[in-house]
Amino acid sequence: MENHQITVTSPLLPDLNEFNERLKDIWDSKWVTNNGKYHRQLEKELADYLKVPYVCLFTNGTLPLITALQAMRITGEVITTPYSFVATTHSLWWNGIKPVFVDIDPNNCGLDPEKIEAAITPKTTAIMPVHCYGKPCDMDGIQNVADKYGLKVIYDAAHAFGVEVDGKSVLEYGDMSTLSFHATKVYNTLEGGALVVKDEKMKQRIDYLKNFGFAGETEVIAPGINGKLDEVRAAYGILNLRQVDMAIAARRQVAIRYRETLRNVDGVSFFDDIPGIRHNYSYFPIFIDAKKYGMSRDELYFKMREQNVLGRRYFYPLISTFSTYRGLESSKWENLPVAHRIAEQVICLPMHHGLSEEDIAKVISCIVK
Repeated sequence: MENHQITVTSPLLPDLNEFNERLKDIWDSKWVTNNGKYHRQLEKELADYLKVPYVCLFTNGTLPLITALQAMRITGEVITTPYSFVATTHSLWWNGIKPVFVDIDPNNCGLDPEKIEAAITPKTTAIMPVHCYGKPCDMDGIQNVADKYGLKVIYDAAHAFGVEVDGKSVLEYGDMSTLSFHATKVYNTLEGGALVVKDEKMKQRIDYLKNFGFAGETEVIAPGINGKLDEVRAAYGILNLRQVDMAIAARRQVAIRYRETLRNVDGVSFFDDIPGIRHNYSYFPIFIDAKKYGMSRDELYFKMREQNVLGRRYFYPLISTFSTYRGLESSKWENLPVAHRIAEQVICLPMHHGLSEEDIAKVISCIVK
């Protein structure tokens, strides 16, 4: 169809008949939130699937970040990346914590461990890296710096659902990891998220914090918030978990096609799969070298839009350029040259399980031309 839009993503949706059966069960039970049976079932099934000890479900992907910082009593300054979705840094702001930006590694778009040490001050208490596009950070390098200075590490793993390194979940690294289950993600509960923790005592603390701090009918032990996931989305999530491997396999085939046809296009680069890593193909970013390609990233981006191919300049502009953060010393351009270059070059191509061969061919033709 002439006006058919090829979107950068499309939600994974469960079978409507199966979902309606769960809805009828919820309606019959009249238990729609507050740790119902589907909520408990999804936490267990996600922990098993993700190979992690404990999963705490939330109503979105931002509240786990905010709550992790609260639960670990993080204060002062936290070293983080300017190359992410704004929720990463906003979670620090909401906790009264000063973000300190350091530059990224061009090989994975995650924090560059070699830049972290120089940014540490007596007020630094933690590091908050991001597994950008689902590509694992240099987790060993980051942990070495954290151990040397006694810092906590909280990973924003919003993109890294199901990603493993040599059979071990990336969610096991650091002190905690957070996930987003937004509709745009590989696995979704419409809106939703999770906090991955390592012991039962911390899970209990998180469960208190996300339910106003209630530890019983009449006891409130902390100034908590309302971060609970409801039964409807938990049931939806259970059904989606059964088909997420199919969706990841379909995404992988899209990535293979993109790589086969774009590998020899001058001025276009991208990430290849890394041996030993289970990728989830959450995004497919390409990077445009304007001099070699003969066109700037923005020129290509808008040319694609004219053809109803909706890529995304993700992440552009950098968080450090937004009004809330641009006055920070760490936001100065000269501190973040790699992040600025990458942000000016990136386009995430359409990447989801529902792309047809015709869709993929059209995306490629926009770039190869």
